[in-house]
Amino acid sequence: MAVDIQFSQSYYWLNSWILGNIIQLATQEFCDRFVDYRIDPARRLYDQMVMAARCGVANIAEGSARHSTSVETEMRLLDVARASFDELQGDIFNFLLRRKAEVWAIGNPDREEIWQMRLDTPQYSNSYLHDAARHILAQKSKFDKWLCHNNPEVVANAMLVLCLRENRMLHSQIQSQLDCFKRNGGFTENMTSERLEARKAQAVSKGAPSCPICGKPMLKRMQKKGQHQGREFWGCSNYPHCTGIRNLD
Repeated sequence: MAVDIQFSQSYYWLNSWILGNIIQLATQEFCDRFVDYRIDPARRLYDQMVMAARCGVANIAEGSARHSTSVETEMRLLDVARASFDELQGDIFNFLLRRKAEVWAIGNPDREEIWQMRLDTPQYSNSYLHDAARHILAQKSKFDKWLCHNNPEVVANAMLVLCLRENRMLHSQIQSQLDCFKRNGGFTENMTSERLEARKAQAVSKGAPSCPICGKPMLKRMQKKGQHQGREFWGCSNYPHCTGIRNLD
C-alpha cells in the first residue's frame, strides 16, 4: 500500500467525534444546571466532568489526525478518548446513585429511543467549520427533549446512554483501524515499501543485473556479518521471498 498523507481534520466527518461534541455540550449544560455548591462545594466534580468530556473529543481529533503517519498512535489516543468517556459515565452514574434514582434498564422506552436515534451524514461545503457547527447543533437537537429536561435524573440517564453509544463507536473504530493495520501495515512499513520500489526503479535505470532465480532487478547490498563482513554484492530485490545473489564484479 502506498503512503497516503490524508487531510488532518477529516475527523469532522466521524460520527464518534460528532457524538462526542454532543456529549461535551450536554455535560457543560448539565454541570451548569445541576452540579452546584450543595454537592460540589469545591467545584472539583464540575471540573472533572467537563474536562473528561473535553479530553474525549480532543483525543478523537488528535488520534484521527495521526491516521496517515501512525495507526498505532491513533488507536492509543482513541482508547484514551474511550477511557475519558468511561470516566464521565462513572461520574453521571454516581450522581444517580447519590439521589437513589432509577437507572434506565434495557427496554426502557426512553433508553431505546436514544439508543436507536440515528445521526445524519454530514454534508459539508468548503466552509466545513461553519457547516460542522451547524451539523453538531442540529444533531444535538434530536436529543434535547431529554438533555434539556427539567428533571436532572432524566438528563443524567440520557447522558449515560450517549456515553455507552460513544464507547461502542470508539470500540468499533479501534477494531477497524487494527484490521486495517493487519492488512496494509502502518506508516513505517509503507515508507519502507515506497523506498524499496524507488530503489528498484533506480537499479533498472542504471543497468543492474537481473536475479538468476526469479529475473527481478537486483540491488546492491552489504554483508553484515561473517568473514566477508562489509563486502558488497548484488541481492534480489524480492528478498526474503527470493534469495538470489550475484558477485558485484
